[in-house]
Amino acid sequence: MASNRRKRWEAALTATCFTEQQFPPAQGLEVALAGRSNVGKSTFINGLIKKPLARVSGTPGKTRSVNFYRVNLGKGFTLVDLPGFGFASRSRSERTSWAKLIEEFIARRESLALLIHLVDFRHGFLENDRILQEWATGHGVPVQVVFTKIDKVPKGRWTPLLKKYSVPPASSVTEPFLVSMEKGWGVEEFILFLESYLEDAGSLQCGNDRPRGG
Repeated sequence: MASNRRKRWEAALTATCFTEQQFPPAQGLEVALAGRSNVGKSTFINGLIKKPLARVSGTPGKTRSVNFYRVNLGKGFTLVDLPGFGFASRSRSERTSWAKLIEEFIARRESLALLIHLVDFRHGFLENDRILQEWATGHGVPVQVVFTKIDKVPKGRWTPLLKKYSVPPASSVTEPFLVSMEKGWGVEEFILFLESYLEDAGSLQCGNDRPRGG
């Protein structure tokens, strides 16, 4: 299928923050990425940008900061990489600190237009995934579910797993996307969705500083 993607994104890391007080002022719309520690967020970001901008570690739970990537597309927007959650080998205090940082960002960031919830397709929604969904919907933040690592699951199991993961239903702007960054499956389709979503959100934001759902 021919891609309708307009052009390659140009992006740069603009801030690395360990506390809410370090968050930079918003520059237009922001799209945050959240998910469990081993879901592949850095690989996902690099796949969207088409270059190794986010550091990929072999140790789950390595990202402890909130990283801001400015993307020059149209009026521009910011991808925000939130710390991975749920990695048991980290101390309880460290995990609690990360959870608070994630919740504070979701609750208070006025420019947050969309939360991309990355879920490992092999495991589906675990307890922390459901908590993240509750945080987002409770604060009126639109969520888009993206299942990652679909190449690790036989194609014959995709439909049954999607049906299984839909009970109880998850919050998602549209049907969950299935992607494999390793194989490139579903990546362009997701990018087209995100570009279209941001165009619409930018139009709705005119005269309204809070591009939130609900």
